[in-house]
Amino acid sequence: MLWAALAFAAGIAIGVHAWRPPLWWVVAWIVFAVSGAYFVRRRAWVGSIVGLSALFFLGALMVQVRSPDDPANSLWPRFADGTEVTVTAHVTKEGSLQEDGTGSLRQRIAVETEQITRGEENLAVNSGLRINVYQPQLKSEGESAAGVPPMRRFEYGERLRFPARISPPRNYRNPGAFDYQGYLSDHGIVALATTKAGSIEVLPGFAGSRIELWRSRIHRSILEKVHALWPPGEAALMEAMVIGEDAFINRPTRADFQRSGTYHVLVVSGMNVSILALVVFWFLRRLRVSDLPAGAITVSLMVAYAVLTGLGSPVWRATLMLAIYLGARLLYREKSMLNTIGAAALGLLVVNPRVLFGASFQLTFLCVWLVAAVGIPILERTSQPFLRGSRHIASQSYDFVLPAKVVQFRLDLRMIAGRLEGFAGRRVSLPALATASRLLLGAGELLLISVIMQIGLALPMAYYFHRATVVGLPANLLVVPLMELLMPAAVAAMALGYVSQALARIPSLIAGIALEGIAGTVRWLGGLRIADLRVPTPGTTLILMSALAIALAMTLVRRRPGLAAGGVAALAASALWISALPPHPQIRSAVLEMTTIDVGQGDAILLVSPSGRTLLVDAGGLPRWAHSDLDIGEDVVSPYLWSRSISRLDALAITHAHADHMGGAAAVLANFRPRELWLADPSDPKLSGLVQQARELGVRVIHRRAGDEFDFGGTDVRVLAPAAEDPAARRNDESLVMKLAYGKTSALLEGDAENRSERQIADEHPEADLLKVAHHGSATSTIPLLLERVHPRFAVISVGARNTYGHPREEVLARLEKAHVLTYRTDLEGAITFYLDGRTVIPALSPAEVH
Repeated sequence: MLWAALAFAAGIAIGVHAWRPPLWWVVAWIVFAVSGAYFVRRRAWVGSIVGLSALFFLGALMVQVRSPDDPANSLWPRFADGTEVTVTAHVTKEGSLQEDGTGSLRQRIAVETEQITRGEENLAVNSGLRINVYQPQLKSEGESAAGVPPMRRFEYGERLRFPARISPPRNYRNPGAFDYQGYLSDHGIVALATTKAGSIEVLPGFAGSRIELWRSRIHRSILEKVHALWPPGEAALMEAMVIGEDAFINRPTRADFQRSGTYHVLVVSGMNVSILALVVFWFLRRLRVSDLPAGAITVSLMVAYAVLTGLGSPVWRATLMLAIYLGARLLYREKSMLNTIGAAALGLLVVNPRVLFGASFQLTFLCVWLVAAVGIPILERTSQPFLRGSRHIASQSYDFVLPAKVVQFRLDLRMIAGRLEGFAGRRVSLPALATASRLLLGAGELLLISVIMQIGLALPMAYYFHRATVVGLPANLLVVPLMELLMPAAVAAMALGYVSQALARIPSLIAGIALEGIAGTVRWLGGLRIADLRVPTPGTTLILMSALAIALAMTLVRRRPGLAAGGVAALAASALWISALPPHPQIRSAVLEMTTIDVGQGDAILLVSPSGRTLLVDAGGLPRWAHSDLDIGEDVVSPYLWSRSISRLDALAITHAHADHMGGAAAVLANFRPRELWLADPSDPKLSGLVQQARELGVRVIHRRAGDEFDFGGTDVRVLAPAAEDPAARRNDESLVMKLAYGKTSALLEGDAENRSERQIADEHPEADLLKVAHHGSATSTIPLLLERVHPRFAVISVGARNTYGHPREEVLARLEKAHVLTYRTDLEGAITFYLDGRTVIPALSPAEVH
C-alpha cells in the first residue's frame, strides 16, 4: 500500500506540471491496468511494476480533471474596486472576541455570501468571504465609544447584512513568499472585507447545516468549560493543545514553540489522536472489553473528537490511520504501520489530490514514516525483545519461548533480585526490578525515536520554516511525556466539568501541572540563543540528497547491523548538512544588484555588491493601526533572502524611524545577524530598541550622515542626506539618502525624502541611472528639479496594492513619464531586480532568474 500511495502521489506531482488531454491519461491508465492484470500471474514482479504505473497515470488524471473553482469567484474582481457594497451573507465559521491592545474589540468570521448590492445592481454570489469585524475602543465597561452595547459574537448560521469594502487576497510577489491566496482558497475563502460591528444587521432566519450548528454549539460550550476550569493564560494554551482553538496564542509564544521544535504540541495533530486513542483503548481493555467493541468505541470517539475540533486534515488523517490499524488487528492480520500509512495516504489523495502539496500532509506522513520505516525496525532488533522479556518475570515457563539472550537477561534480573531480597523481599524486589527495566528501556526507545524524528524532519523544517531545531531533542524528551499526561487529564476534566466542578478539580490540576511543565520547558529551551538557528531554503541538490538518505535509511535498517547503522548515519549526515553547512548564495558576480522586495506599503531593498557583499536598506513593516500579527521582516523579507540562500547580511541600513521602513528590522537582525547597522540618527528614541538589540547581538552600529563616502565591496557609496540636524524638518526629510555607483552606472536611494530634502539633494547634482522613487510615489516627493538633476533612465516605486494613501500619485507618475523615465512598481510587478554592470542597467522582473 505504501508503494501504491507513492506511485499515485508521483502521478499527482507530474500531472500538476505536465498537462496532457484527459483522454491521454485515461488511455495510458487502461493500458497499464490491463497489462498489470495480465502479468500478475505470469511475472509477478512485472505485474507489480506495471500496476504501480497504472496508479501513476490515475493520479495524474485525477489531479487534472478536478472541477475548477466556483465560477462565482470570477465575479469578485468587479466588486474589489474600493467602493462600498452591501453584502448579505450567513456565518459559516465563528470567531472569537479579542482586544487588539488599544481596547478595541475584533473578531474574524467566515461567511458565505448570498447577495452583493452596489447602487442599483443586485447580484447573487455564493462564495466564501472572510470578514474582520471591529468595534472602536470602549469608553467604559458595558458601553462602546458609539454608545451601543459591546460587540456580540456572531454565531454559525446567522444571516447578516453589512456594508463593506471588498478586496481579493494578495500574495507578496517574491520568490519564497507564502501562498496566502492558496491558503485561503483551501479554506473556501476568495475575498476579504472589513466592517464595523455596529453596522451589521442580523436578519431573520437560519442558513446552513443543522449538524454543523450543533457541532459549533458544542465546540463553543467546550471552550467555555476550558475557561471555567483554568485561568486565562493556561486556558489559552489548553484550548490550542486540546481543542485546536489558537486565536489567543500570541506570536512570541508561537515562536518559542517553533524554536524549541515542539510546535506540534501547540496545535492539535495526529499525536493528540494517538495519545487519546491509546488511553481509551487501554482503559477499555482494563475493563475487560473485548477487542472488537473496544476498537469500535475507540475509533468512534476519535471520529467525534475530529468532528468537534473541526481542524480537518491532520486529525482526520490520524483517525483514518487508527481505524485501518485497529481494523487489521481485528482481522488477525499482521499490523504493518507502513501498510497503514500507505492506505491512509492513498485514501486521502483520492479524495483530494492537491492535499499532497500541503506542508501539514507531508510533515504528518513523514513523521509516521520515519517511526514505522526506521524507528520500529531498529527497536524490534534492539530493545523490543528485552521489553517483552521483562514481562511475566517470575514465570520460568515463559523462558522457553524467548531467544537465548533475552532469557539470559531474565536470569540476570532474577539473580539481582535475589541479592535484594534481604532489603525488600522477593515479592517486591523482582517486580520492581522488572518495572525499572521497562522504564529504562522505554526511555531509551523514546530517545531513539526522538533522534530519528529530529534528523529525519530536518529537511521539511528547513524548507517550510527555515529552522534547525537544535534543541528539539531535549525539548521533545521532556514535552512529549508531559503531553501524554496532559491530554487524557484535560479531556477527563472537561468531561467531568459538565457533571461537577468538584469532580473535575483533580484532573484539571494534573493537566495544569503538565501544562506548566510544557510551557516552562518551551520558554527555557526556546529562549536560548542557540535555539534560534535559521537556515536558508535547501537547494534542489540538497533536497534530493536528503530524500535519498531517508530512502537509504529505510532500506538498510532491516539489513545487517552495520548496514543499518550506515543508513541512520546517512540520515544524520543529511540533517547536519542542512543545519550546519551554509549554502552558496544565489547571486551574480561582478555586477551591482538592486532588488526592490515586494513588502506592500513599505520599503525593503536588497543590494549585492560586485564582490558579493550584501546590504539591506530598510525592512518593511506595518503601522500599528493595521492590527495585524504579520511581521514583514519575519514573514516577507526573510523568506525572500532565504530563497536566495542568503544566511548572513553584511549590513542593514534603516533610512528613518517609520514603521513601514523599520518595522521588520528586529526580525532581520535576529535572523541574519548583519555585521553593521547603518542609521542616520542612532540617538532617535524610536530606534532605541533596535540599537539595543543590535548591541546585544554584537552588531556594530554606524552613524551615517551627509558627506560620508566609502567603498562597499567594490561599490562607491556616497551619503547625500540627512545633513545637519534640523528641528523643523519632518521625519521623512531625515531619511538616509545614498547614491551607489559601480563603474559608469549608479542608483539613487531616497527613502521617504520629501521636497525639502530633495532640493538639498538636487544641489549635489547626483546624476544616476536608477532612481528609487521617494515616499512610495507621494506628491510631496519626486520634484521636477530632482528629476532634472538626477536624469534617471529607470525608476522603481515600492508601494502597496490598493493602499489607503492613493500612492503612487498620478502627478508623480506624470512627472516621471514627462522625464521619459521607465517606471516599475512593486504593486504591479512584485519584486524587481536591476543589474548594474558598470556600463548599463538591466532590469529583470523575476529575481529568481539570478541563479
